[in-house]
Amino acid sequence: MKKISETIIFFGSGPVAAKSLEAISQKFAIELVITKPKPQHHKQPFPVIETAKNLHLQILTTEDKQDLVGKLKDYPLSSRLGLVIDYGIIVPKDIIERFELGIINSHFSLLPKYRGADPISYAILNGDRYSGVSLMQIVPTLDEGPLLAQAKLQLNQQETSSSLTNRLIKLSNQLIEETLPKYLSGDIKTRPQSKQNMSYSHKLDKQDSVLDWSKPAVYLERQVRAFQDWPRSRTMIGKIPVIVTKAHVVQGKDIPGKIYLKDKQLGFYTQKDLFIIDELMPEGKKLMSASAFLNGYKIDTDN
Repeated sequence: MKKISETIIFFGSGPVAAKSLEAISQKFAIELVITKPKPQHHKQPFPVIETAKNLHLQILTTEDKQDLVGKLKDYPLSSRLGLVIDYGIIVPKDIIERFELGIINSHFSLLPKYRGADPISYAILNGDRYSGVSLMQIVPTLDEGPLLAQAKLQLNQQETSSSLTNRLIKLSNQLIEETLPKYLSGDIKTRPQSKQNMSYSHKLDKQDSVLDWSKPAVYLERQVRAFQDWPRSRTMIGKIPVIVTKAHVVQGKDIPGKIYLKDKQLGFYTQKDLFIIDELMPEGKKLMSASAFLNGYKIDTDN
C-alpha cells in the first residue's frame, strides 16, 4: 500500500486507538503520536504507547488538557492535519488552531445522533437498526463540528459492545483511508451537521449497570449486550450478587422482579416478558452457565 507523503499528527490512547493506529500507519506518514501515559490505578500504560513503539513512531504523552497545551506550546509541528481517535482528552481551541486543516475526529455514530462518550453502547441499548462512523472536524463544543464523511453499518440485533466496536474500527479505517487524502488535497469540503435527530450518550458508570425489572425484558437483554465491557449488567439472585453476561427473552407474565426457576432455567419476570439468564459470573467467581450456577448454589425464591 502506497503511503500518503504528507504527515499527520495522531491523538489517541485506548484500545480502539491502538487498533486504528496500526492500520492507519500503513497508509499515512505519522509525524507524532500524542497519547495519555496510563489509566488511573493501572500499572500498564495505554495500549497506543506499545503500538507506537512497535511502529517506531515518535510519542508525546500528556496527562490532561493543560499538560497538552504546555507540551505543544513550543513543539515544532509541521503537519497541517490532526486525527483524533479514542484519545480521552478534550483538545482545546488553541491546539486545534495550530493545524491549518484542523483536527478530525472519527466518532462511532451517525452524527448528530449519540454525541458524547458512549455511542456504541447506546446504539445497542436502544435497538437501533443502524450505526456508523462520522469523520468530524473538531470544534470546542461537544461533537458539533462539521462533517467530512459518514459511513453506515446495519445491525443484526445480536451485537455486543465489543463485536460492534471491532466492526466500527474496520469501517472507520476504511473511511479514513478513502477520505483524508481527498481532504488533504482540497477535494472534499466539510458540511454542517443536521439539526434533526440530535441526541447525546452520557458516559456510563457503575450505577447504570443494575438490571431494572420494571423495564421490558427485551430492553434488559440489549443492556447485557450493550454493557458487556463496561459497566456490565448486575443483579442479586437471592443474596448472591452476580454479573449477567448472556440472556434471552421468552413470553411470560408475573410480578416484575419475581424470580423464575423452572425446567433448569433461571430468570426474572419483568415489566414485559421473562428475562432468562444463560451465562453469569457470581461475585469473585468465574463465568458459568445458568445451569451450573443452579447446581452449585441454593437459591432463595422468596425474593
